[in-house]
Amino acid sequence: MPKKSSTKGKRPKRPRPKLLPISEEMKVWSALLGQELNGWPHVTSRPMFGFLGFYRRKRIFAALPVTRGVNTPDSLMFRMQPMPPDLLARAQKDPRIDTERQLPGAKWFSFEIHSTADLREALWWLNQAYERAT
Repeated sequence: MPKKSSTKGKRPKRPRPKLLPISEEMKVWSALLGQELNGWPHVTSRPMFGFLGFYRRKRIFAALPVTRGVNTPDSLMFRMQPMPPDLLARAQKDPRIDTERQLPGAKWFSFEIHSTADLREALWWLNQAYERAT
Protein backbone atom coordinates (compact mmCIF):
# COMPACT_ATOMS: atom_id res chain seq x y z
CA MET A 1 0.00 0.00 0.00
CA PRO A 2 1.49 3.42 -0.97
CA LYS A 3 2.48 5.66 1.87
CA LYS A 4 0.40 8.84 2.21
CA SER A 5 2.33 12.06 2.37
CA SER A 6 1.55 14.04 5.44
CA THR A 7 1.64 17.79 5.60
CA LYS A 8 0.89 17.81 9.30
CA GLY A 9 3.36 20.05 11.08
CA LYS A 10 4.89 21.29 7.83
CA ARG A 11 4.48 24.73 6.36
CA PRO A 12 2.99 24.79 2.89
CA LYS A 13 5.55 25.52 0.21
CA ARG A 14 5.41 29.05 -1.08
CA PRO A 15 6.19 29.87 -4.66
CA ARG A 16 9.75 31.05 -5.03
CA PRO A 17 10.36 34.34 -6.77
CA LYS A 18 11.76 34.12 -10.26
CA LEU A 19 15.46 34.97 -10.31
CA LEU A 20 16.41 36.97 -13.39
CA PRO A 21 19.89 37.56 -14.85
CA ILE A 22 21.03 41.05 -13.84
CA SER A 23 22.13 43.77 -16.23
CA GLU A 24 25.75 44.82 -16.68
CA GLU A 25 24.92 48.18 -15.10
CA MET A 26 23.49 46.44 -12.04
CA LYS A 27 26.69 44.45 -11.63
CA VAL A 28 28.58 47.75 -11.35
CA TRP A 29 25.98 49.33 -9.05
CA SER A 30 25.95 46.26 -6.78
CA ALA A 31 29.74 46.30 -6.54
CA LEU A 32 29.70 50.00 -5.57
CA LEU A 33 26.98 49.52 -2.97
CA GLY A 34 28.66 46.38 -1.63
CA GLN A 35 31.95 48.22 -1.22
CA GLU A 36 30.15 50.85 0.87
CA LEU A 37 28.25 48.30 3.00
CA ASN A 38 31.40 46.33 3.74
CA GLY A 39 32.87 49.46 5.33
CA TRP A 40 30.04 49.76 7.87
CA PRO A 41 30.63 48.58 11.47
CA HIS A 42 29.94 44.90 12.21
CA VAL A 43 28.99 44.09 8.58
CA THR A 44 29.91 40.80 6.95
CA SER A 45 28.80 39.38 3.63
CA ARG A 46 28.23 35.89 2.26
CA PRO A 47 27.24 34.57 -1.16
CA MET A 48 23.71 33.20 -1.44
CA PHE A 49 21.82 32.07 -4.55
CA GLY A 50 23.27 34.59 -7.00
CA PHE A 51 23.27 37.37 -4.38
CA LEU A 52 25.64 38.66 -1.75
CA GLY A 53 23.89 38.70 1.63
CA PHE A 54 24.89 41.44 4.07
CA TYR A 55 24.67 40.89 7.81
CA ARG A 56 24.93 43.20 10.79
CA ARG A 57 26.49 40.80 13.23
CA LYS A 58 24.21 37.76 12.76
CA ARG A 59 21.13 39.45 11.24
CA ILE A 60 20.74 39.76 7.50
CA PHE A 61 19.57 43.17 6.31
CA ALA A 62 20.31 43.25 2.57
CA ALA A 63 21.01 41.19 -0.51
CA LEU A 64 22.75 42.67 -3.52
CA PRO A 65 22.59 40.82 -6.81
CA VAL A 66 25.77 39.31 -8.20
CA THR A 67 24.34 37.21 -11.04
CA ARG A 68 20.58 37.11 -10.35
CA GLY A 69 17.94 39.64 -9.38
CA VAL A 70 14.41 39.42 -8.02
CA ASN A 71 11.43 40.99 -9.82
CA THR A 72 13.62 42.93 -12.29
CA PRO A 73 17.21 42.67 -13.60
CA ASP A 74 18.05 45.92 -11.76
CA SER A 75 16.79 45.41 -8.20
CA LEU A 76 18.34 44.83 -4.83
CA MET A 77 16.65 43.64 -1.65
CA PHE A 78 16.53 44.92 1.89
CA ARG A 79 14.87 43.44 4.95
CA MET A 80 12.90 45.14 7.70
CA GLN A 81 10.68 43.22 10.05
CA PRO A 82 8.51 45.00 10.84
CA MET A 83 8.86 48.11 8.71
CA PRO A 84 7.85 51.11 10.84
CA PRO A 85 4.62 52.79 9.67
CA ASP A 86 6.34 56.05 8.67
CA LEU A 87 8.85 54.19 6.50
CA LEU A 88 6.13 51.97 5.03
CA ALA A 89 4.18 55.06 3.99
CA ARG A 90 7.32 56.46 2.36
CA ALA A 91 8.04 53.13 0.63
CA GLN A 92 4.49 52.93 -0.73
CA LYS A 93 4.93 56.35 -2.38
CA ASP A 94 8.25 55.37 -4.02
CA PRO A 95 7.69 53.60 -7.37
CA ARG A 96 11.16 51.99 -7.12
CA ILE A 97 10.13 49.97 -4.07
CA ASP A 98 7.84 47.02 -4.60
CA THR A 99 5.57 46.89 -1.56
CA GLU A 100 2.86 44.93 -3.38
CA ARG A 101 5.01 41.89 -4.18
CA GLN A 102 6.92 41.37 -0.96
CA LEU A 103 9.16 38.36 -1.07
CA PRO A 104 7.70 35.23 0.52
CA GLY A 105 8.50 34.26 4.07
CA ALA A 106 10.00 37.47 5.38
CA LYS A 107 9.76 41.22 5.27
CA TRP A 108 11.91 41.69 2.19
CA PHE A 109 11.44 44.63 -0.13
CA SER A 110 12.96 45.12 -3.55
CA PHE A 111 14.34 48.45 -4.73
CA GLU A 112 14.76 48.98 -8.46
CA ILE A 113 17.67 51.10 -9.65
CA HIS A 114 17.09 52.97 -12.90
CA SER A 115 20.25 55.10 -12.98
CA THR A 116 23.25 56.13 -10.89
CA ALA A 117 21.03 58.89 -9.46
CA ASP A 118 19.06 56.17 -7.61
CA LEU A 119 22.14 54.89 -5.74
CA ARG A 120 21.87 57.58 -3.08
CA GLU A 121 18.28 56.61 -2.26
CA ALA A 122 19.14 52.90 -2.41
CA LEU A 123 21.91 53.51 0.11
CA TRP A 124 19.46 55.40 2.34
CA TRP A 125 17.08 52.39 2.38
CA LEU A 126 19.96 49.99 2.98
CA ASN A 127 20.99 52.13 5.96
CA GLN A 128 17.43 52.03 7.34
CA ALA A 129 17.51 48.23 7.15
CA TYR A 130 21.01 48.16 8.72
CA GLU A 131 19.89 50.36 11.64
CA ARG A 132 16.98 48.01 12.38
CA ALA A 133 19.04 44.80 12.14
CA THR A 134 20.04 44.69 15.78
